[in-house]
Amino acid sequence: MYPDLVIATEVLTALTEGHPVVALESALITHGLPHPVNVETALAMERAVRESGAVPATIAILEGKITVGLSAAQIEQLAAMPGERVRKCSRRDLAVAVALREYGATTVAGTMLIAHSAGIRLFATGGIGGVHRGHPFDVSADLLELGRTPVTVVCSGAKSILDLPLTLEVLETQGVPVIGYGTQTLPAFYARSSGLPLDICIETPEQAAQIMWAADQMNMMHGILITVPVPEDSAMNEAEAESAVVQATAEAETAGIVGKAVSPFVLSRVAAITEGLSRRANTALLVNNARTAGQIASAFCAIRKPS
Repeated sequence: MYPDLVIATEVLTALTEGHPVVALESALITHGLPHPVNVETALAMERAVRESGAVPATIAILEGKITVGLSAAQIEQLAAMPGERVRKCSRRDLAVAVALREYGATTVAGTMLIAHSAGIRLFATGGIGGVHRGHPFDVSADLLELGRTPVTVVCSGAKSILDLPLTLEVLETQGVPVIGYGTQTLPAFYARSSGLPLDICIETPEQAAQIMWAADQMNMMHGILITVPVPEDSAMNEAEAESAVVQATAEAETAGIVGKAVSPFVLSRVAAITEGLSRRANTALLVNNARTAGQIASAFCAIRKPS
């Protein structure tokens, strides 16, 4: 356990008694979506987890305290804060935020690390980071975290603003199984398919849970990536989504935007270019992934309890 780790009573009870728990990130609240859509989406994700029979545990750092299981009031507080007042926390940033008693919003990598420390096996998010287009040496810490932290991540692939073929190559190098959930191709975030084939495809929460159980028994100390397409009624056309991403990425290059600022800028511009269609897809897939993760967490607990 980390120093200053605060686990909400409901989450701690569920973990102690062997009930399903799903971790949720906080970077989407502070840096991913505008207010009040960020609050509405975060709370909708928590409801989706509960409806699937699991307990949600939104993770963030509040004045230096790593907090697992935010209250609705704490989510509202984070959502209303200016982004520059909240440190975006990957693995490298956690100790800094704790030591300096800062507010911190956890990325995929940061959430995985804290979830693992707390004993949470499932984590739902929108899209993971990856290899940046045109910058093959700019590799997200999310990919490396998946290679060394045994948490199962339910997402809709990597964000489509990234280089998806290279992202898959890095995941393979890290030994991370990329599993299609109801799909034989990698989802492309806003669109249901990138056209990139996947070697492993499953159809049920029980199959996902069996893979997690087998990985545990084999002591495989890496993450598992379960990729779920955006719901069909909210999905964008693949060509239209790609066109918007290409335009937004070019604008970021022209403006000299680099590092952590690239993704928020490009996501915001894509939303503007698509007149809100991308944001509709984004929020829909976030809620759907939370529901799917809850179902898998419930199935995993059912396997563990007999032993």
